[in-house]
Amino acid sequence: MWLTTSSIGRKVIMSVTGIALVLFLTFHASMNVVAVISSKGYNAICEFLGANWYAVAATAVLAALILLHFVYAILLTLQNRKARGASRYAITHKPEKVEWASQNMFVLGIIVVLGLCLHLFHFWFNMMFAELANNGLPYVDVDSATNGVGMIQYTFHDAGVCSAIYVVLYLIWLCALWFHLSHGIWSGLQTLGANNKVWFNRVKCISTIWATLVILMFVFVVCWFALGLDPILG
Repeated sequence: MWLTTSSIGRKVIMSVTGIALVLFLTFHASMNVVAVISSKGYNAICEFLGANWYAVAATAVLAALILLHFVYAILLTLQNRKARGASRYAITHKPEKVEWASQNMFVLGIIVVLGLCLHLFHFWFNMMFAELANNGLPYVDVDSATNGVGMIQYTFHDAGVCSAIYVVLYLIWLCALWFHLSHGIWSGLQTLGANNKVWFNRVKCISTIWATLVILMFVFVVCWFALGLDPILG
């Protein structure tokens, strides 16, 4: 099948899975901001998205998207290195502003995956998995698997020195994620057809703004709780 065997097909899979993951990140970032506004509101979302069949199904789909994206990133990287040395992505235009990100997308992707593993441990493992396993929260001082605000507060403030380390690691992760997204969004859209000279610049601008807003929402939440601030509405 050309989607899995040809270079163009692999790039299409990378683009489609990448755009799907960007949409998820946009939803996730918007949801996290609720934690700053209202603990009741955020915890209600956590309960709704807890160990329910639809949440578990969505988690499985998300895991499949991440796996596909990562596997095809490896395949394309090996293919491009073999064909063109250090080049990573075949694109029509490579503006100087994104040259570094373009040449280091795979390395950025590795950092993103490592940060994702840390994030999954802190939140998915100690929330959805703990609820599924019905074994409490053995690694955190939080009273409930649906107490999302308490989980965030513990991770970024109440765990002492560990919290400070986590804040630094998350900010590094989010910085790498910004570079990955700001290049990946427009590169993926270009692969899917937005590759003429007029739309290229527009898509690139929109992609940079989109990536920046998403990452700023994540950074805002991390910094808010790292400073020991409570949700605005309690």
